[in-house]
Amino acid sequence: MSLLPQYVHIVNPRLKHTYLTFDDRGNLVIKSPKVSQHYIEQLLLKKSSWINSAREKHLQKKGKVLDFSRPEVIFYQGQAYSLKLEKQIKKRIKFTFEHNVFLLRYHHYDKILFQKHINNFYKEKAEQYIPPLVEKWSKQMSLFPNNIRFRKTKRQWGSCSGKNIVSFNTAIMKLPQDVAEYIIVHELAHIKYKNHQKDFWNLVKYYLPNYKECIVKLHTYTT
Repeated sequence: MSLLPQYVHIVNPRLKHTYLTFDDRGNLVIKSPKVSQHYIEQLLLKKSSWINSAREKHLQKKGKVLDFSRPEVIFYQGQAYSLKLEKQIKKRIKFTFEHNVFLLRYHHYDKILFQKHINNFYKEKAEQYIPPLVEKWSKQMSLFPNNIRFRKTKRQWGSCSGKNIVSFNTAIMKLPQDVAEYIIVHELAHIKYKNHQKDFWNLVKYYLPNYKECIVKLHTYTT
């Protein structure tokens, strides 16, 4: 008898199809409309090979949410740096990047607050680092956003609204510069083409002939 993997099943009546995803720790999450238990079991048996392969790829991605209970690394501009935790008397958290090491000083152990400080670090750096690159590529492409925004999102690396407001995930600071610039060119191209059809990709390719290599690298990271 085949042993079914553990999973979380989220029922959403608005869904038309069943989706298999993974959370930050590689746990299987099933999202579906109302279906029978038999349907779920048969789906898991049918997809067992894919589930194992996809979970392994997911766990190997760089930049996952940190555990903090074991040695961890933080990805910054495509490089992995050690994270050191240091307990202190002062009742506050201080997160710094010094001498190629991330240091998190704390009084009370709180994983949620720790992650919040890391996210704030990425946001601060993104607000400094990304706008000049957007300006550079905007001039080259003659495509100018009406505004630039930064926010932490779970899935999207970037977006361009119908009003040509370009948004970037603050986790963009995990990425190597060439991959970050691909995301910038991608979103600026959406100012001209609000789709992913041939003309859109031809425009991206014109400015970044190696964009496919950047996409491959991007897929090795998680937001």
